[in-house]
Formats: sequence, C-alpha cells, structure tokens
Amino acid sequence: MEVELLTDAEAILERAGPVLLADEARHNLALGILSFTLEHPDVYPEVRGWAVRERGTVVGAALRTPPYNLVLVRPQGPDALEALVAAIEDELPGVVGGVPEVDAFAESWSARCGVTAATRLDQRIYSLVEVVPPRRVDGAARLAGVADRPLVLGWITAFTEEALHGGDDPGRIERSVDARLGGEGSGGICLWEVGGEPVSLAGFGGPTPNGLRIGPVYTPPERRGCGYGSAVTAAVSQRALDRGKRFCFLYTDLANPTSNAVYIRIGYEPVCDSREIAFAPVLG
Repeated sequence: MEVELLTDAEAILERAGPVLLADEARHNLALGILSFTLEHPDVYPEVRGWAVRERGTVVGAALRTPPYNLVLVRPQGPDALEALVAAIEDELPGVVGGVPEVDAFAESWSARCGVTAATRLDQRIYSLVEVVPPRRVDGAARLAGVADRPLVLGWITAFTEEALHGGDDPGRIERSVDARLGGEGSGGICLWEVGGEPVSLAGFGGPTPNGLRIGPVYTPPERRGCGYGSAVTAAVSQRALDRGKRFCFLYTDLANPTSNAVYIRIGYEPVCDSREIAFAPVLG
C-alpha cells in the first residue's frame, strides 16, 4: 500500500472522493471541510490530507486543518488503517471519526506514538430526506445578516462552551461566523424570531455533493422548552431540500437525550456514532 500526502483541498477531494462518497452521510464532516475550505480559504489556511492506495485504488483517507484534529475516513480494511497510522508524521492532538474505525485508529496511534487516548465527545450522525413538521410555535425564520453579528457570535460562542466542554478557538469562531453571515452561499445562519426578537438559531454549511450539514443549533437557556430549536432546525432543513439537496446531516451529543429525541421527531434518522478522541503524552 502507498500513502500519498496532499496539501490542497481540491487534490484531496479528487483523490479521496470515491471513498468519501461511498458513504456520504458518514463522511459529511470531511466532505464539508473540504468544500468550506475551497470556498473560504482564509478560515482554514492549511489543509493536509492522506490517501491510501492499493493497486491504484484509494482504500483509506484522512485529513486535518492544523492545529485541529485528524478527521478519519472509514478505511476499506484494517491494512489501510495501519498504513495511515504508519504514514502520518504530524503530532496529532486527537482524532474524530465514525465508530468503530476511530477506536481502532486511536489504539494503533497510541501504541505507535506512546500517547494516551481519551474520549472527549460521543456523538451521533443523523440524516434527513423529508422534514416532519414540528408542532406549531409562534414566530418565523429569517436569514441572519451582518447586523446580527454580535448576537450570532455570542450565541455560537456559548454553544461551543456548552456543547464542546471548553469551547473553541475564538478566532476560528469569528472567521466561521463571518463566512456564514448573509447565508446565500453554501453556508449561513438562520434565526427564529418571535415578535421581531431572535430566540434560537441554526447554522448550515459544509455542503456535500448531495447534502448539507445543519448546525450548530442553539437556544439560550431562558428560551428552551418552547419548541424554537425544533422550529428553526426544521425550517433550515426544509430550505436546503427546497434548494435541491437530497438530504441534510447533523451531529448530536449522545449525552443529551433531549436533542436526539427532538431531531428524530422532525425526520432525522441515525447514520452512525461518531467519537472525538484526544491524545496526550504519557505522564511520568
């Protein structure tokens, strides 16, 4: 097996496209990162990808936008995964991918590099092909614009602190928000308003050839329990389908049964579990 290192999003997409599209829903994160990077190179100024080839056919792949985690593609056999582990020379902070391949990678990487592996976040990937209308609530959806930047930035920062257990790089959050405001490209932010006041939001972006990722979805604590999160998620999902996407994807935290139940009620179905694993040096 040969492993090719690629440093261009277009080249990664060209080489790894067949294995990514073999399970588009499972690989929506990798596909979305590549499409977003091509459209907004300032958000992720560096991208690195690895394509594993066996007799000319790509059988495994991974990518990352340093300094962030490796995003693992489901390998077509254990040999492809081991080839990746042996070929990647980056110092990885962690890895994210579908279960069980992410666990197998973490075990092999830990053995090779002498690091510990600890689960940071357990999620589930869902997909939707038809929206089931949620119960009616007051209000309506609208796209967020640049005038909404302070509100959107504050809410998405709060979301990352709550959902990601410690937040994210503030600079990256700002760049991502700025890239989405306006919402007429491949990504945007949808607000649910009641009486002219925003009460919830749902982002969308990271398009794949046939789908669109929905998220983050955030409702301030004082507004929860009113159905606004369901309403805005259904609205933005229907918007994507109306504009020609065959399906939508989203991630949920498995530790939050409420959000998992909400998305199932509006038509989302489980695809697979996804896990984020952090690596750390062995102490002592």
